[in-house]
Amino acid sequence: MAVAAAAARVWGSSRGLGQAGLLLLRRPWARGLARSHPQRQEQQHFPSLDDKPQFPGASAEFIDKLEFIQPNVISGIPVYRVMDRQGQIINPSEDPHLPQEKVLKFYKSMTLLNTMDRILYESQRQGRISFYMTNYGEEGTHVGSAAALDNTDLVFGQYREAGVLMYRDYPLELFMAQCYGNVSDPGKGRQMPVHYGCKDRHFVTISSPLATQIPQAVGAAYAAKRANANRVVICYFGEGAASEGDAHAGFNFAATLECPIIFFCRNNGYAISTPTSEQYRGDGIAARGPGYGIMSIRVDGNDVFAVYNATKEARRRAVAENQPFLIEAMTYRIGHHSTSDDSSAYRSVDEVNYWDKQDHPISRLRHYLQSRGWWDDEQEKAWRKQSRKKVMEAFEQAERKPKPNPNLLFSDVYQEMPTQLRKQQEALARHLQTYGEHYPLDHFEK
Repeated sequence: MAVAAAAARVWGSSRGLGQAGLLLLRRPWARGLARSHPQRQEQQHFPSLDDKPQFPGASAEFIDKLEFIQPNVISGIPVYRVMDRQGQIINPSEDPHLPQEKVLKFYKSMTLLNTMDRILYESQRQGRISFYMTNYGEEGTHVGSAAALDNTDLVFGQYREAGVLMYRDYPLELFMAQCYGNVSDPGKGRQMPVHYGCKDRHFVTISSPLATQIPQAVGAAYAAKRANANRVVICYFGEGAASEGDAHAGFNFAATLECPIIFFCRNNGYAISTPTSEQYRGDGIAARGPGYGIMSIRVDGNDVFAVYNATKEARRRAVAENQPFLIEAMTYRIGHHSTSDDSSAYRSVDEVNYWDKQDHPISRLRHYLQSRGWWDDEQEKAWRKQSRKKVMEAFEQAERKPKPNPNLLFSDVYQEMPTQLRKQQEALARHLQTYGEHYPLDHFEK
C-alpha cells in the first residue's frame, strides 16, 4: 500500500506544492521562514521528533527498519493499446473515432514512407547515395504522434522520424534532394543523408551526435512557455540515447522549469547492436519519468491509435498545465540500424520475421481499415503501384540534378566572412583552377 500511495503521488495530475507542501506552509514556523529577512531571522519553533520528515528534498515517511528499495518494487509499467494485432478495437471507450479520411492519411503516409525506404535503401546499396537509415516497423510511432500535434508544434527528431515530416506533407522531391545532396537540398548538400530539416514545417534539422536534441528541445519549450505561445515541443529519441547524460539534463530541466514538452522515446529493442538487456537494468524508459517528476506512459508503438491518443492527451495537458510528459513507445526496428550495419550479426532471422509478419504497425492498421470497409485488396494494389511511381519520379528527378556549387561550403555561417575563411575560399579556387580536371566539376552547379 505504501508503494501504491507513493506511485499515486508521483502520477497524480495536481501541480504546485501538493498537500504536504500546503500543510508545511500552514505551520507557524514555516510561515516565519517564508517571511524571514536575511538580517532579521524570526525565532523558529521546530516540530517534535514524532512529526513527519521536514527535509526539503523529498516527500516521505520515517521508518525504523533498515531496508533498501528493490529495483522491482513496482511491477512492470503496463503497455497501453487500443487495437489488438488483428486491428480490432479492444475497449470502445478508447476508440479515437477518427474520420475515414484521416485514418486513410495515416495508412498512406506509413506505406509511402515504407516505399521510399525500400527505394532509397537499394539506391545506397547500388552506390547512388552514401548512406541511409530505414524506418521499417516504426512507422506507427511517427504517424500516430505527428497526427496528434498541431502543425505549428516544434519537432526535434533524432534520425529515424522521417514519417513525421511525411505526415506534414513534406515533398518527396525534398526527401530525395537531401539524400542526394543536390542543388534542391535546403541544406545545400552539407549534411549526410536522412538529416532532414524544414523551417516551414517546424522540424528542426537533425544532428548526428546522439541526444544533443534533448536539452535543446527543453530550451525551445521553455521559450514557448515564456512567450505564452500555446505551443508544445516534441522531442524524439531512442532508448539508447536515453543513456546519454543529455537525457538526464533535459528531463531534469523540463521538470523543474515546468516546460510544455513531450519526450517521445522509441524503444525499438536495439541501440545499433546493443540490445535493451545490455542497455539498462530498470523497467525501460517510462519508469524513469516519475523519478524526475514527469508524467509518463508506456504505449504499444505498433498501434497507431494508442500512439495518437497518448500524444494528443499529453499535448493538451502539456500546454494547459505547463508540464513535461514522457511517452515510451514500445516497437521494433525491423531493418538494420543503417546501411553501415548488418544486424544478422547480433539477432536472428526468426526474430525479425516475427515482427515483420506478425506484429507490424502497417498490417495492423490495414486490418482495421478492411474491417470497416474503408480499404480492399484492389485499392491496396492500386495505391502500392501509385506510391512507387511517385517515389521513383522524385528519385529520378533528384538523381539528374547537379550538386551545389562548391563555394557554398563557405556560406551561411557568418554574416561577414572572416579573413581566414576568405583565404580558404581563395585557396580552393586556385586549386580547382590548376587541378580541376581531376575533379568531377561537371557534376556541380556552375
